[in-house]
Amino acid sequence: MSASPNSGERRRFKYEPLLAMLALIFLGLWLVISKPGTGPAHELRPGATAVKFVIGQYRGHVEILMLDGQATFRMLSRDHASEVLTESQFAAIVGEAAIRRLRDGGNMVFRALNITGWGSLVWVAVGLLGQIIFSCRFVIQWLVSERERRSVIPEVFWWISLLGGICLFVYFVWRQDIIGVLGQSSGVVIYARNLRLIAKQRRRAASA
Repeated sequence: MSASPNSGERRRFKYEPLLAMLALIFLGLWLVISKPGTGPAHELRPGATAVKFVIGQYRGHVEILMLDGQATFRMLSRDHASEVLTESQFAAIVGEAAIRRLRDGGNMVFRALNITGWGSLVWVAVGLLGQIIFSCRFVIQWLVSERERRSVIPEVFWWISLLGGICLFVYFVWRQDIIGVLGQSSGVVIYARNLRLIAKQRRRAASA
């Protein structure tokens, strides 16, 4: 039996989508990490670090600088820089617990993940797990389609979509991200509905 004229093409694995995927991931990470224009509106004192703060609609940075073993603070907003405050003066305004959080806020992990405490890592892990699961569903669909040389959506795609959607929904609720919640709300329902339709179709085929 002679080989199909397309057999050579059928065996060839295309790496272009994978490379494009990786390029887009690195572009997104670079845009998030660089965060142009989101730093303090005022020049920091040499050796100081800055941590974001939000009080209602008032946003800015708290500048922290150690002088002679003591922490000093300034509050920096877009149009104002406060005078230098000692730790006791600043504690009288925000409290000792807030000062401890601000010191932790200098943690590179906290800054990168935009969180204020170690407990928040649990929720970040939920969101990260959801995103990984979401990415896997497209990888699976892509691999199956490449093997079949046509667009194919296997049932496992919808199961992975449902699990990833639930994880991301929980994460967006924790982040209080309205856009994310709205997007995942519709998605979770659609994924569950598709699985229900697949189950019904399987039962009808079995009883035929």
